[in-house]
Amino acid sequence: MGKTMVAVFFGLVILMAGASGAYAHQAGGVEIGDLETGSVVGQPFKELVVDGELFAVEIGNLKAWYPPVTVIDFKVRPGRPVVLKVTNSSTAEHGFQMTDATNVGSPFVMKAEVVLKPGETKYIGVPTSDMFYATQGNTLSYRCHLHPAHVGGKILMIK
Repeated sequence: MGKTMVAVFFGLVILMAGASGAYAHQAGGVEIGDLETGSVVGQPFKELVVDGELFAVEIGNLKAWYPPVTVIDFKVRPGRPVVLKVTNSSTAEHGFQMTDATNVGSPFVMKAEVVLKPGETKYIGVPTSDMFYATQGNTLSYRCHLHPAHVGGKILMIK
């Protein structure tokens, strides 16, 4: 092999060795923060449209995340990151965990998790690629991971 061919071959080996094993669903990762300071894949939350608002509520003795189903139609929205606003409207601390319930055991599953104090609001930003590739189907589940008896809900993605 000539010097040029060796250099090209060596360059390809370095390029391949430097390639990441990361998958598309790890492109940006889930980001949790406040409206003013939070961002996802370099885009501030305050500049993005909120795709869904979820509330921890108490109705009598029932504690739940409301609404029970949130639909996001990806066919009619641009490819911008998904932003969810989660608010604890109850009088006690509650958790919020969103994941693909059928794929929860995978090391690559998308999982957003936060603990909210009474009255606290957080924003969760997720790259669209993570929403699509970290789930086996079209549904993500959300629930209170601190209190398993509380009623959770689902995000239905129309792809």
